[in-house]
Amino acid sequence: MPLFNMTDLRAQLAPGQRLLGIDLGSRMIGLALTDVTLMLASPFSEIPRGKLAINAGAIARVAVQQDVGGLVVGLPLSLDGSAGPAAQAARDWTHALSLATRLPAAMADERLSSSAVNRFLIGEADMTRKRRAEVVDRMAAAYMLQGALDASAGQ
Repeated sequence: MPLFNMTDLRAQLAPGQRLLGIDLGSRMIGLALTDVTLMLASPFSEIPRGKLAINAGAIARVAVQQDVGGLVVGLPLSLDGSAGPAAQAARDWTHALSLATRLPAAMADERLSSSAVNRFLIGEADMTRKRRAEVVDRMAAAYMLQGALDASAGQ
């Protein structure tokens, strides 16, 4: 399946379907879900990063259970907005995931999402390092997904 832009991905969804946000980390994959109105993204869970087939199976199960109609994967652009090797690897992984799950996918800029979430968890939530490690990936996925929803709303 080709990768879509957010506006086209939203237009493809059946009424009541949700989007699954994915923050692809080196050790963990953070997951976030939208509500059925596509207005709000919430942290959902994390899965250990492993082989694509195993990760795709876990993501496909979540998609079926939560009535997900599309995937939004974080795109790790450089700070200057350019796409380096990490962005190309994420594009390749997203394309393969879309094919394996048979779900359409879009990518959204995730620059500084983990940093923003960590700053919030340290400053506002006053979380310990251990507790932050347990939630940062799913919260980064929600942060990225909310940004994508906000940027594509009303288009």
